[in-house]
Amino acid sequence: MRLFIFILLLFSANAVAGMNVGYFKDNIYQVIQGKTYKNGLLFNANDSEPVHIVTLDWPPYIGNQLCNKGWVFQFTVALLIERGYSVYIEFLPWARAVRAAELGKADILMPEYYIEDSAPSDTVEGKTRRELLALSNPFPGGEIGFLKRKGDADRFTGNLLSLKGQKIGVVRGYQNTPEFDAMMDNNEFTIIEAVDDLQLVKLLVGKRVDLIIGDPKVLKFTVSYSELPRPEKATLLRNIERETHSLQYNNLYFALSKQSSRWRTLLGDINKSLYQFNNSGETERIVDMGITECY
Repeated sequence: MRLFIFILLLFSANAVAGMNVGYFKDNIYQVIQGKTYKNGLLFNANDSEPVHIVTLDWPPYIGNQLCNKGWVFQFTVALLIERGYSVYIEFLPWARAVRAAELGKADILMPEYYIEDSAPSDTVEGKTRRELLALSNPFPGGEIGFLKRKGDADRFTGNLLSLKGQKIGVVRGYQNTPEFDAMMDNNEFTIIEAVDDLQLVKLLVGKRVDLIIGDPKVLKFTVSYSELPRPEKATLLRNIERETHSLQYNNLYFALSKQSSRWRTLLGDINKSLYQFNNSGETERIVDMGITECY
């Protein structure tokens, strides 16, 4: 019954506003309509300054062209509206999104992997990212590992030392795992940077690199949901496969700009909502609904 009500309300609101977010509170389904605002979408407009969130196209978790913008989009808006905030979300290329948050031009960057204390900022010379950004408590994420060209022998044995000297593709500005990032910063791999996940896959298929690192689900969805012609998508997808060994499971986080005067209050409120949604089962429901409804 709850699923039926959810879908009915979802399509009714979409017909009027084109975009909505919904979540259960005390067994009552709340629907919040969004509207176009500046370069993104605004939810729960009120007298307060909206919380400005910058994000990226990162399917299947979040994406401007995804069904309902992806479950992370729905989850984020619901978390903040539950605390009474007005929310403005803008999609940007990842490097621009990171820069906006680290310079205080946005309140929140999401979704983000865990950021090590020593990770240097590419935006502010001489600063670490954690000096500029505060991380929330974690929420569900996904596996991170390596993709290779189909038919190639595995290069990764489960120990990153097995990849010393290998040519590896990464997306500029992405955190991966602490050990990999430390070895990368120490020049133990030959690194080729891509501007986004789609270019990363093209580097691999084009034999510019030996391996690429990322969430395999994201990399494959990115190709599937790109604007490339179907034959090109098919060529990319049939020429990549996962290495046998994964690196680790990565939770996701909200990264709050410490340049914002209200970052401490925002951080506390986000963590309260994360706890509330997790305990009530709403986090799991939103994740599951994002999968069952859209794919």
